[in-house]
Amino acid sequence: MKQEITISPKSAQQFSDDVVSWYQQKGRKHLPWQQNKTPYRVWISEIMLQQTQVATVIPYYQRFMQSFPTIVDLANAEQDVVLHHWTGLGYYARARNLHKAAQIIRDQYAGEFPTNIEQVIALPGIGRSTAGAILSLSLKLHHPILDGNVKRVLSRHYMVQGHNGQAAYEKTLWPIAEQLTPKNYVEAFNQAMMDIGATICTRSSPSCDLCPVTKSCFANASGEQANFPQKKPKKTIPEKQTHFFVIRVDEQILLEKRPPSGIWGGLWCFIEAENESKLDALLAKHALTLEHKTELSTFRHTFSHYHLDITPIVVECSFNKNNQINEIDDCAWYNMHQTNEIGLATPTVKVLKTVRQMMRD
Repeated sequence: MKQEITISPKSAQQFSDDVVSWYQQKGRKHLPWQQNKTPYRVWISEIMLQQTQVATVIPYYQRFMQSFPTIVDLANAEQDVVLHHWTGLGYYARARNLHKAAQIIRDQYAGEFPTNIEQVIALPGIGRSTAGAILSLSLKLHHPILDGNVKRVLSRHYMVQGHNGQAAYEKTLWPIAEQLTPKNYVEAFNQAMMDIGATICTRSSPSCDLCPVTKSCFANASGEQANFPQKKPKKTIPEKQTHFFVIRVDEQILLEKRPPSGIWGGLWCFIEAENESKLDALLAKHALTLEHKTELSTFRHTFSHYHLDITPIVVECSFNKNNQINEIDDCAWYNMHQTNEIGLATPTVKVLKTVRQMMRD
C-alpha cells in the first residue's frame, strides 16, 4: 500500500538548499559527461551508468563518444560496431536500445534529441527517471529523477516502506522527489542526489556524518539506516548447464550471431548446445574434419535470473578437400589475431583469451 508522506514547503526548500550547497562544495563536476553537456552526451552516460560503476564506464564512454560523436553517427553505424564498443559492459539490451533510439531521433527529429519528456520516455530504453536526468542535467529543465541511488536516499530519509520492484514503493517515492526537486539549480540538485546516494548514502555502511541532510533524516535519527530500503525476499536462482563449441581451423574460430532478443542478443558467441551430440552434425554442415578436441574447465556466468555453467570444448578441425572458408546462416569465421569490430559476449571474450594462450603455449 502506498504511504502518504507529508513534506512542508519550508522543509522541502531546506532539503534542496542543503543538497545544492553540498554539490557546489563537494559534488563531482569533472567526469567526462559533465563537460560540454548536451542531451546526447548525458543520455549515453546515463544508459552506461545503469548497473555499472563510474570507474568502469569512463573508458567505455570516451571510446564510444570518439567513435559516435553525434546522434546521427550512432544511428548510421552498424549494430555490430555499436555492440563491439559495448563488449564487456554487459546488459547488452542497453546498446541495442541506444542504437534503435538514435535511428528514431535521426528519422523523426532530424537528429536533434527531443526536449519534450513524453517524447523522450517513448524512446527505446528510456524510462521516466532517465528522461528526467537527461533533460535536467543537460538543459536545466525542471524534472525530478528517481534512480537507484536517489531511491535509497529518499527511502532512508523518510523511512519509506518497501523495496525496489514494488509498485507501491515507487508510487510513494515519486511525489517525494517531485516536492523536493527545486525549479532553480535543478541540474545541481539532481546530480547531487545521485552523488550522495553513490558515495555517501551507500547500501552498506552509509557515511551519515558526511551527508548534507543527515539532521532531518528519519532513519538516521532512529538508527534504522540498515533497514531502508527493505531487502527483497531472496529467491533461489536456478542453475543451467551448456557447452560452447570452440571450432577452430588454424587461426580462425567459428562464431554464431545470437538472435536479436534473449541472452547476448545480437552478439557473436560460440555455437552453444546442451551436450556434445550436436557436434558431428555441426562439423558436417560446415564441411569440417575433426582433428582433436579438448575440454576446458567449466566456469560460471551469472545472469540476473539464473546461473549458467559453461563448459568450452576446443574442437580443432581442418577443412574437407576443396572446401573454402565460408559463412553459413548466422555463422562467420573470426580471425583471433585481427581486430574485428563485432560485439562479443563476455564469456566469448573470456574463452578466446584462454584459447589464444593455448596457441602461444
